[in-house]
Amino acid sequence: MDKAVVALFGAMLAYGTTAHAAQTWVLRTELWGNPAFSTLQLDTEGRVASGTLDGDAARGSLQGGRLRLDVEDRARDRFDLRLRDDRLEGQVESADPNDAQRRVTHAVTGWRLPAAPTAPRTLTYVPADYANTFDADRAPGLVIWPGDTVRTRTLDSGGVDEHGVTRALFGNPQNGPFFIAGAEPGDTVAVHIRTLALNRDYADSLDSVVGRALGSSLVPQAGELGKPVRWTLDRAAGVARPAQAQGALADFAVPLRPMLGGLALAPGFGAPAMSTGDTGRSGGNMDFNEVIAGNTVYLPVQQPGGLLYLGDAHALQGDGETSQYALETSMDVVFSVSLIKKKAIHMPRVESPTQIMVLGQAGSLDEALRFASTGLLQWLREDYGMTLSQAAQVLGSAVRYDIANLAGRSVGVSARLDKSLLPAPKRVLSVDDRPQSS
Repeated sequence: MDKAVVALFGAMLAYGTTAHAAQTWVLRTELWGNPAFSTLQLDTEGRVASGTLDGDAARGSLQGGRLRLDVEDRARDRFDLRLRDDRLEGQVESADPNDAQRRVTHAVTGWRLPAAPTAPRTLTYVPADYANTFDADRAPGLVIWPGDTVRTRTLDSGGVDEHGVTRALFGNPQNGPFFIAGAEPGDTVAVHIRTLALNRDYADSLDSVVGRALGSSLVPQAGELGKPVRWTLDRAAGVARPAQAQGALADFAVPLRPMLGGLALAPGFGAPAMSTGDTGRSGGNMDFNEVIAGNTVYLPVQQPGGLLYLGDAHALQGDGETSQYALETSMDVVFSVSLIKKKAIHMPRVESPTQIMVLGQAGSLDEALRFASTGLLQWLREDYGMTLSQAAQVLGSAVRYDIANLAGRSVGVSARLDKSLLPAPKRVLSVDDRPQSS
């Protein structure tokens, strides 16, 4: 932002001029050691301040850089804040949730969202550091708006970049988070994966088999497994080969199919930060080999801005990631996002040009299967206008199930349908649907 504009804005706050200003602020309230995030839409005209806090009406005054706001629908939450350019700090007085007669005070900090761009942009993001948790309390690396395109680079799961240099701690380090302007709890973010390009000529994996996929008769021999395997990535030919292959594997080659193992929004209030090795309702270390270029991933928003993380690039992965590691490598990534306002989904969805897919993630295959099936039934009912009976008939005749992930603490099962079998959806969630947020 132009320095003169920042200076003018600061002067307006300091002296309470009659100029009109409208801003969006992201507030962080410390609730007995637990951060809670909210969105303040603030209008100021002279010394009068008004707006909304997560949709609840707020009104007060702005004078000498001091902002006082009352929020009527929140037991008369009363904010007393100091604004300094694009930051604020202060406190909120509100009712004790366990004693309506008692008032308690919590510390508040916040930051102001930049103005919306006049047109979609193409941005390059070079991480200064990487995240090993999907965390709502991590400062955004970049603010993006629906329609923006982002170019970035990921590390491999061990924290190694395209030059073979360790840049982060092992354990699927992630880029981000990316704050998506306009995203609010109850919305859905659509992540359009435009390009996934390998940027080095090798990947690392293991020769192991995860316990969930291994019969008891092989357990004694499997004790010898778990050794690292280096793979050569022939980007020109589009295939991968074990670098030291011999014997029966001397001529073994598999087609490259780059994918992202990690893709998630931050978990909601009350949930702890989630390890980048785990999964949840809003994504995570899904290791689903349909998270590829040309597909769109839908994730439910649980925090202001969504807070999008991505990483854990794979050159190729079989269903289930049965060797514990896929072909782990680094990658150039191009993606964009769109928002579906006031539509909440219950678990990750993936859409390709030809299929719709729902990913169920849980501690057991039975439960993951239930989540996947339920999610697909909900999609058919909500967006294709089907009754439960009609959706059941579609599943019974046409659904396909895949084991997405067996390697983590949770497992994943995907349920998918060919779009050619379905009627036109009532709400089109296409790969090219990139509306600006309202």
